[in-house]
Amino acid sequence: MVLVALLAAEESRSFTPVQKRWWAIQPVAQVMVPAVTGWVRNEIDAFVLEKLQAKGLTPSPAASRVTLLRRVTLDMTGLPPTVEEMQNFVADKSTNAWEKVVDRLLASPHYGERWGRHWLDVARYADSDGFKADDTRPHVWRYRDYVIKSFNDDKPYDRFVREQIAGDELYPGNNEALIGVSFNRHFPDEYNAAHIRLRRQEMLNDITDAVGYAFLGVTLACARCHDHKFDPLLHKDYYRLQSFFANTRIHDGVLLDSAEKQKEYAAQLAKWEGATEGIRTEMQALLKPARESFYAERLSRYPEDIQEILTMKPEARNAEQWVLYHQSVSQVTFTDNELRGKLKGSALARYKELETQLKGFDGVKPEPLNVAQTIRDTSRVAPKTFVLRGGAWDGQMEEVQPGFLSILDAKDVAPANVSAESTGRRAVLANWLASASNPLSTRVIVNRVWHYHFGRGIVGTPSDMGVIGERPSHKELLDWLTAKFTGEDGWSLKKLHKRILMSATYQQSSDSRAEAAKVDPENKLLWKFSRRRLEGESIRDSMLAASGMLNTKMGGPGVFPPLPAGSLPKGYQLWKAVPESDENLRRSVYIFVRRNLRYPMFQSFDFPDTHESCARRQATVTPDQALELLNGKLIHEWARGMARRVDNDRGLDVSAKAERALRMAYSRVPNAEEIASAAAFLKKQEKVAGTPEGALEDLCHTLLASNEFLYIN
Repeated sequence: MVLVALLAAEESRSFTPVQKRWWAIQPVAQVMVPAVTGWVRNEIDAFVLEKLQAKGLTPSPAASRVTLLRRVTLDMTGLPPTVEEMQNFVADKSTNAWEKVVDRLLASPHYGERWGRHWLDVARYADSDGFKADDTRPHVWRYRDYVIKSFNDDKPYDRFVREQIAGDELYPGNNEALIGVSFNRHFPDEYNAAHIRLRRQEMLNDITDAVGYAFLGVTLACARCHDHKFDPLLHKDYYRLQSFFANTRIHDGVLLDSAEKQKEYAAQLAKWEGATEGIRTEMQALLKPARESFYAERLSRYPEDIQEILTMKPEARNAEQWVLYHQSVSQVTFTDNELRGKLKGSALARYKELETQLKGFDGVKPEPLNVAQTIRDTSRVAPKTFVLRGGAWDGQMEEVQPGFLSILDAKDVAPANVSAESTGRRAVLANWLASASNPLSTRVIVNRVWHYHFGRGIVGTPSDMGVIGERPSHKELLDWLTAKFTGEDGWSLKKLHKRILMSATYQQSSDSRAEAAKVDPENKLLWKFSRRRLEGESIRDSMLAASGMLNTKMGGPGVFPPLPAGSLPKGYQLWKAVPESDENLRRSVYIFVRRNLRYPMFQSFDFPDTHESCARRQATVTPDQALELLNGKLIHEWARGMARRVDNDRGLDVSAKAERALRMAYSRVPNAEEIASAAAFLKKQEKVAGTPEGALEDLCHTLLASNEFLYIN
């Protein structure tokens, strides 16, 4: 009777007039640009100026050229401008000097590395599983490179969305699209969990939550157990959206090589297999007892229903059983190396002899093919999806079909016809998310871009446009930008960037004004440019750039720079650093992201927990940040590298060294007082450091740790 009552209440649920007026679900309005004069460089400024004037405020004057170039270069590339770039911009008297800078930065490959990192936060990207084992995902880095390339290529955002939700269904055979689907593979996963149904449900929950946060900007996860307490999001909506992914499974062997390359690989592999058949047959015979023993032991861990699914004839499995089969089969499938550890005595000795013989044929064995780690549909038929009471995996209530948010469209959705061995469900979801008429997903991405430029979105909670989220400070501006983005600009993120960067709003000084701060202490109305600290990655990259040590190589598997002493537990094997390698000096976006071991410098400077989507990073001020800057071994090395750059030309006097160090650190011409102060420090510090070189290193260290270096002004 309780269940019947719950279902009846669910069916009778209707939305109140107030809920229907929720601002974020209203169609994006065609807004008239305010008719204001003065200060305005483009339409953005007109919206901002109107709000300022309504509060009796005025905008700030433009920042200096030196400040502007450093601001925009760090903002767009995560690296400081070079001395030459600063000199050229300051000397350029043409009317389009700023526009040339903007275009140059948008064309830089470093743009994708910087802005791709922002999206990786949202996508909860990591190179490992999380949970206790925190196993490596050896090929998932291809998604990181896919994101960077997509930003550099200015891939239309609607295409970017479609690829990540259903690239395999919509663009079969397109490698970028196949890799893009890896967005759905970034869930934390306890791969060796015995409770397969729970593991399965947790995977689906994570994907559903991430789609809600990343693309819709709603806290849909709050509706997992009951109707959302504040937003008009139903308990049923959570599982209707989840139903789009009900048929998915892990697919870590997506082949990316051409059909011709795969054919060549197969032919070469056949040659190797033919030449080594006898050796391998004997090796497998030695491993057979261990394989059977291991299989029986692992199988026994599972509940009886999962054991039955694994051992039944394939043709007897239904849709749900096939999904659970793929969720569990990896735990009863073993590599030869795993089984080798079970061998002993004469069997192990013989196996080692055979390994040596097999290595003699390595010259015939083909190189492995390129693969991606992603998801795919299990078959053309999806298992049923149920609303779960309290979110419990076994609390099945009513069955639901794929559908969008009820407040927007209460109808169920029919799957699309796709050529792949797939349901076509995700293709429908992808097209809805990437539709210009979707009021949530379109506003969300425009607001995200604004957030990363100004440190605060027009909506201050970028992944929560709900009732508890912040209200937009400039709703009309958000709608105007969104309409331009999806219309005239063809979903081009680079055009959106340029609109923002060309505005007088972006180019304001960051100096505070007491009278304005009294009216708008949080600068929501944008009467100045808000100063903010760089993220940990940009701090590291900027230090490497200043030292002249930065390795700008792009792409490839994550790298493992050495960690400070004491960072790793005794016997830890999941961080294999290679000292003295140039790979350690690559940009921070390429550092391996292990969920349970954040790179210490990044952790100090608020790198997000990659177990979940991060819409905005916190900006804390903590003692370990100061200690990292003061005592970090690597920072001392980078300061030493910068000192070598400064002292590259022999014969420089103390003032010349001081002037050059300041110029390299701050990308500007220092004033006489700064030069005199730095020169005095060098003279005094030489007595402490013991050598002129040591004193110069200490000066460089001081500059790298200074506020002017660490903050965007």
